[in-house]
Amino acid sequence: MAENTAKANKGVFAATVTSNRQIGRRFYRLGFDLKGAATEAFANYKAGQFVQMDLSGAALPAAEGIAEEFRDAASKKTILRRPFSFADFTVKPGKTSGEILYCVVGASTVRMTTLRSGDTVSIVGPLGNGFWVPEGKKLAILVSGGIGTGPLIHLAKVLTSNHSGIEPIAFAGAKTKEDLPFEGKLDRIAQDLGFSLGEYARYGIRSQVATDDGSVGFAGLVADCMAEWIKQNNPNPRETIIYSCGPTAMLARIAKTAAERNIDCQLSTEEMMACGIGVCQGCAVACKGANPNETIYKLCCKDGPVFEGKDLVFNA
Repeated sequence: MAENTAKANKGVFAATVTSNRQIGRRFYRLGFDLKGAATEAFANYKAGQFVQMDLSGAALPAAEGIAEEFRDAASKKTILRRPFSFADFTVKPGKTSGEILYCVVGASTVRMTTLRSGDTVSIVGPLGNGFWVPEGKKLAILVSGGIGTGPLIHLAKVLTSNHSGIEPIAFAGAKTKEDLPFEGKLDRIAQDLGFSLGEYARYGIRSQVATDDGSVGFAGLVADCMAEWIKQNNPNPRETIIYSCGPTAMLARIAKTAAERNIDCQLSTEEMMACGIGVCQGCAVACKGANPNETIYKLCCKDGPVFEGKDLVFNA
C-alpha cells in the first residue's frame, strides 16, 4: 500500500454536533465540526479512514423511542469506542466539518440518536488507511452494500473534486428498498437518465441500485449487478479501478470479478474492533503471504481498513 502512505498525527479531539437527522427507518446522518488542533490533524483525511467515537456519555432515548428489537441491548453500558467513517468531509481554514452515516443496530447507535446540535463527543482519529487513486485510471466503479455506502459517498466527492480525468459510476445494494441508506429522491426523468441516487447525482455520477428481494432496481446481489455492467460495457482493465465497502461476502464476489477481469480493486473491510489503533489485535484480516498458499494476518484498524483485493484471503 505504498500509494497510501500519507499520515496525519492522530489524537483525541472534541467534536461539536451540528445536526442529527433521520433519513430512514434505522438510518441517520450525524454532522459535526472540528476546530483548533483537530483541523490540522484531519487536514489530509482520506475517504475510507475512520474515527473512534466515545458514546458512553450519550443518553438513552425514552423507552417508547427505542425499537423493541433493541431494548435489551440498549440497557447495556457502552464502554468501548465505536468506529465510523465519514460520508462527507470538508476542510476549511480553522474549521473542519463532516457527516457520519450510521445505522441503529445496538446500544451505542441507539444512544447516538439522542445527540443534538451543540453536544460534544470525543473522537480519536484520523485512523487507518483509506482509498487512494493509482495513476492512469479513467473509470472508477464504486460498489457499496448497506451501511458501507458512507465512505464511498465521500470518495465520490473526492474523485469529482480532485480527479477530473476519472469518470465514476456507482452501484448500491441492500436487502430491500427500505434498507438503502439514502435520503435524496429524484424525479422520474433523472432516474431514466441513470441518476438513481441523489447523493451521487449531486456530483454528476450515474448510479444503479440492487436489492436482494427485487423491491427496487436490479433484482439480486449488487456484486452481480456490477459484474453484469462490466460484462456489457467491457471497460479497459488498465484504466479501471473498483472501490468497494460492505459485507465480507459481497467483497469476496467483487474481488473474484476483479481478478477474472484483471481490474485493480480496493476493498474496505469490516471487522469488530476495540481499540482502533492496533493494540488489542482483535480485528485480524487474512491476507496472502509472500509464498503460495501462505496466509498472514494484518489488522483492519492499522493496516486497513482499505486493502487491495488481490491481497485478501476469503473463506470459501
